[in-house]
This record gives sequence, structure tokens and C-alpha cells, in this order.
Amino acid sequence: MVVLGRITAPYGVNGWVKIHPYTQTIEGLTRYATWWLGKEGDWRETAVIEARPQGKAAVAKLQGCEDRTSAQSLKNSEIAVQRSQLPSVRKGQYYWVDLIGLEVVNLKGEALGVVDELFATGANDVLRVQGERERLIPLIPQVVREVNLDAALIRVDWELDY
Repeated sequence: MVVLGRITAPYGVNGWVKIHPYTQTIEGLTRYATWWLGKEGDWRETAVIEARPQGKAAVAKLQGCEDRTSAQSLKNSEIAVQRSQLPSVRKGQYYWVDLIGLEVVNLKGEALGVVDELFATGANDVLRVQGERERLIPLIPQVVREVNLDAALIRVDWELDY
């Protein structure tokens, strides 16, 4: 499963839910006809009746969610799709989920740590790397020189003392 968002609250009184998407665009979440909803890894497949952008969030009507009470019960559920449902990416592009857990080394071969998280800053995306200390490394071509998913390794132009 690849988590694409989280249900944050009921939306109205007719069973709609408000969603915080983790996708680059809201449409990256709303285009799927089926979502897997889960809390703590307990997933269940749910049909999406309708989903649409609503400001910086999204709202959706899900099968079996008919009123505000049932929508409230879904609060904090993660929304995921199966990995096989995701579009393939071009060479040099990666899903963030693929980078989490990869070892990060600099061009000298010195270990900087492991990717713990990624986040967007507006200017560029950032790798949060946990090692002997936390490092925030910009995810830009000038810094990230190689991503080798098979070797679980990211090579960066970044010094130990940065």
C-alpha cells in the first residue's frame, strides 16, 4: 500500500469526508475509483463515489458512508492505493515512498545516514536524513547525484560538516 492522504474530518451532514492529500496535486488522489482506508495498517477497500478538490484539500463521498456520524468514524484514517495502481515514473523520477529508508552517502563515500522523511518547502523538496545527527538535504540535481533503488543508496554532493 502507498499512502496518498488522510481523512481529517466529516464534511457536511451527508457522509462526505474532508481529506488532506499527500500527493503533489489533489488530482493525484481523487482520480482513483477505489481507496484502501486504514488505521495502524488495518486496511479495507472502499469505493469512491465522488471525490473533488476543495480549496487546498479534497472532499469525498465514500460507499457506505451515509451520514456525519459514519464520516466522523473515518477521521484520521489513512488513504492508500495498491502500488500496482500508481502510474510508472520516468527515469530520474521517484515516488517519495521509494526513497524513505535508503542510505545516504556523500561523493567521498562517507555515510550521512538514512532517509527518514521527505517534505516540500515551496522552493524544493528536502530529504530529512537521520544519522549521527539530523541533516536536511535539498532534493535537487546539483546535490542528489545518484539514486540507486536496487542498492538502496542515494549519493549526494554534501559534506559531513554541512
